[in-house]
Amino acid sequence: MSFQAYLDSIETKTGLTPRQFVEQAHERGFGPQTKAGPILEWLKNDYDLGRGHGMALVHVITKGDRIDSKHVGSGSAHSDDSDRLWLDGQATRPSA
Repeated sequence: MSFQAYLDSIETKTGLTPRQFVEQAHERGFGPQTKAGPILEWLKNDYDLGRGHGMALVHVITKGDRIDSKHVGSGSAHSDDSDRLWLDGQATRPSA
């Protein structure tokens, strides 16, 4: 599953966009220096998200919308189309 597909799946399950999760995380005091554990615990307790989906959100909460270019167009199961992730919801994502 690509990074973007993880984020889209989270939105489908919870009804919240990745950007809304980032905003909630910042309201809770989570940011670039936060370790994964506390964020994963919050996501599991409040949204029943597992580790894989949680780690996708940990990335955007702590590192923003950029991913390493090695994941772009790699042809692997985790390949993405761009090194930028769309955080504002599936319905508003520009077509590829």
